[in-house]
Amino acid sequence: MTSVPLPLGAFIRRTLVRRLLRPVAAFVFLVVAGVVGFSTVHGVGVVDALFWLIDPTSIELHFQTYEGPATLVKAYAIVIFTGLVVVGLWIGETFVSAAFGGQIHEELRHMQIQHEIDNLENHVVICGYGTFGKTIAAQLDESGRDVVVIETKETGHRKAIDDGFLAVEGDARHEQVLADAGVSRAETVIGAIDDSNVNIQIIIATTQLAPGAKLIVRAGDATYESLARQAGADEVIIPEVVSGEQVSMALSHPQRAERRVS
Repeated sequence: MTSVPLPLGAFIRRTLVRRLLRPVAAFVFLVVAGVVGFSTVHGVGVVDALFWLIDPTSIELHFQTYEGPATLVKAYAIVIFTGLVVVGLWIGETFVSAAFGGQIHEELRHMQIQHEIDNLENHVVICGYGTFGKTIAAQLDESGRDVVVIETKETGHRKAIDDGFLAVEGDARHEQVLADAGVSRAETVIGAIDDSNVNIQIIIATTQLAPGAKLIVRAGDATYESLARQAGADEVIIPEVVSGEQVSMALSHPQRAERRVS
């Protein structure tokens, strides 16, 4: 794996990071509110206001020397400090639950996968990791091609990663999911889901992001072929037809096994 820093966009999009950003943002907000509030109520400078947040006892010492609305400032300080304590506990709880739940390791793993995807070019994007998608992915992997899997179901997404493939979890009909899979740099995009309508929608979405990519669609029957080609598909594969042709070829060229006489 490369040691190049992970892209900031991929980092922020991860679920855990978004969870952490909320309490951190609340903490920053309270600090700013404290500084602005102290400055407004008593007219102290930014440095003094920050110092009051760091050392609350300095507020009492300040009003022993200077005149001012001590009661109002202390009441406001209680509100801000209480909020900071609550938000601090929120941040700690988020970190602890993520660490003991293994979520941090999982998120880092997914971010590393996204980073590797972002460095790919001329790869193949397979939308759907069912039996059809698995078969194509395995064959491409054997031939040395780079493969990125898009899978909606969490179990399928995890299975693709466990099988050694780079994978993105999400609906391939959404442009952001396709962008995460790097379709703009992909050589081929395959709609391998067991739903012809969904595969056609994937192709339509892909043409907006990767007009130069080769588009292959799995169709349930011949009635969808013309629709798929109108949507921009370069090739349409009907698994049942392909399987029937393979059986027909096997029957046309039978191989007789040698009989052994015991």
